[in-house]
Amino acid sequence: MSVPLIPRKLLFGNASRRNPRLSPDGTMLSWLAPVDGVMNIWLAPVNSLEAATPLTRTQGRPITWHEWSADGRFVMFLNDFNGDENDHLFVADPASGDLRDITPYDGVNAELLLWSPDLPGSVIVGLNYRDPSWHDIWKIDLETGKRTLVYENTERFGSFLLDLQGNLRLARRPIPGTGDAEVCQYANGAWTRWRVVPFEDDLMTWQIAFNRAGTHLSLVSYADRDTSALIRINLASGEEEVLASHPRVDVGDNYLLHPATFEVAAISCESLRQQWIVIDPEIEADFALIHEKLPGRDFSIHSVSDDNAQWIVTSSSAEDPAVYHLLSRSSGTLRELFRARPELVPYQMAGMEGVAIKSRDGLDLVSFLSLPPMAGPRPVAPLPMVLLVHGGPWARDYHGYDNIHQWLANRGYAVLSVNYRASSGFGKAFLNAGDREHAGKMHDDLIDAVEWAIAAGIADRAKVAIMGWSYGGYAAFVGATFTPDVFACSVPIVGITDLVTMIDNSPPYWADFMEHLHRRYADVRTEEGRAWLRSRSPLYRVDSITKPMLIGHGANDVRCTVAQSDMIVDAMQRKGLDVTYIVYPDEGHGFARPENELSFFAITEAFLARQLGGRCEPVGEDFSGSSHQIRAGGDFL
Repeated sequence: MSVPLIPRKLLFGNASRRNPRLSPDGTMLSWLAPVDGVMNIWLAPVNSLEAATPLTRTQGRPITWHEWSADGRFVMFLNDFNGDENDHLFVADPASGDLRDITPYDGVNAELLLWSPDLPGSVIVGLNYRDPSWHDIWKIDLETGKRTLVYENTERFGSFLLDLQGNLRLARRPIPGTGDAEVCQYANGAWTRWRVVPFEDDLMTWQIAFNRAGTHLSLVSYADRDTSALIRINLASGEEEVLASHPRVDVGDNYLLHPATFEVAAISCESLRQQWIVIDPEIEADFALIHEKLPGRDFSIHSVSDDNAQWIVTSSSAEDPAVYHLLSRSSGTLRELFRARPELVPYQMAGMEGVAIKSRDGLDLVSFLSLPPMAGPRPVAPLPMVLLVHGGPWARDYHGYDNIHQWLANRGYAVLSVNYRASSGFGKAFLNAGDREHAGKMHDDLIDAVEWAIAAGIADRAKVAIMGWSYGGYAAFVGATFTPDVFACSVPIVGITDLVTMIDNSPPYWADFMEHLHRRYADVRTEEGRAWLRSRSPLYRVDSITKPMLIGHGANDVRCTVAQSDMIVDAMQRKGLDVTYIVYPDEGHGFARPENELSFFAITEAFLARQLGGRCEPVGEDFSGSSHQIRAGGDFL
């Protein structure tokens, strides 16, 4: 091959700079960049980025999200401890450099619910320290850390929506035994039922925000339709107005709120490619400018100054990771701020093709294919292929830059990602078609996509791997146990092997979601349901495994506990099956530390090279700083 290997470190190591945010007054810019190898928050005047200095110097877990407080006095971020998902809310003071944990409670999950220009200096946070299953609502002063109880959640609501003044307005909870959701309205210290969202609509019906005046509510809804629409409700009269919809796909992938009115100004949707629907005519020229200056690139507006004069626009393409731009609406100019990964610019990157593959029962499976850059529109001869399965399952794959697609294509593999039934974004009939189809029709969709790739001359039937995280990890286990002749090897990561223990051991704050799991999988409270769940669990089909397997897991995973992988590894070892097992003691449901991610992909690359014959970069320094423990196998290293 003539195309140089792209170093793994450039694809999976720390970004150079990412996730910029404007201060509310538009004078300062914050972003994430490494400090001593750990992603931290940096600050600079918006017109003098060369004057940047780090605001935080945390060690261990990288900061992955941050935002300015509504009054611009502080910068906030959330972080957990070694992947336990018990997020703490931290605030950093740009004036003094002080950093404080304002939810300093061990084993407690903090949910940041609201920061608003009408609540300067305060935020609204949900905390589950009184009852691990349910979050109470607190107002916290960012300067002093003083907490004031807003609502003690004795009514067991799973989610809340407040208006911009911090008033509790709506809450949502499941109706036992049905899976429907009850949305209640709060007034005069009491809750009354406002609406019932049917089970079929509930998973992808969600509130966006109240407008600034508190008179209208914007939400994405499936009510009386198959694809979701953006709805605006007059709360006094109940009158509803459809602001945006699409005949084939759901809306809501991205949306833009006006910073003064908090009305939705634009919203996006996506099938094979992104499409924006502009609602506010005042910004039509701005979107036209972005399309003109960034042709062929997908984009989002991730930060807006309070006066709406400046926007941070993030753009990317399949061949190019995120580039961040500053849009000045007054001058009509769009200038590049920086790139997330400028070191990749010299390398030849893979493209991505969107294709709708027909399932055996006639569904359109929107899928995305990447080929090695040297392969052309179609390879001369079939290639080894990796089927990359997204998690969720109520999530989706998109067209655009994907570092795993780029890595695998560069190593000589075709890479195929499939939006199987149950994926979100393609209407409620498609989403609900996945109910009770785990290791059934959902897996058939994946096999149909593999068969399409083989028939098209893309994939070598003898050299197909299946790989994924979370539900994708479950799908990889299913591939190895339910359809062992299809795949040459499998790479399940933080995956599920026993659906019974997954549901039995779910985090306590999933309590409001359990009715959904019981209906979309099976009711674990009944012996019939438990029997069905076992029948769809890879753990009980270990005898079917015939091909090598590489398993990765975080020891602190609370969604899919490490016991899921422990059990199947133990069963495979007792039968003498070929398994390599890598555990990270400082990770949870995925690998947040780049040193750990880098080490796992170095191991995966060597594993795939042995099984499928692709190219392999030497490990080199890619184990440096990693906590990985090889608990089984690994002889190929």
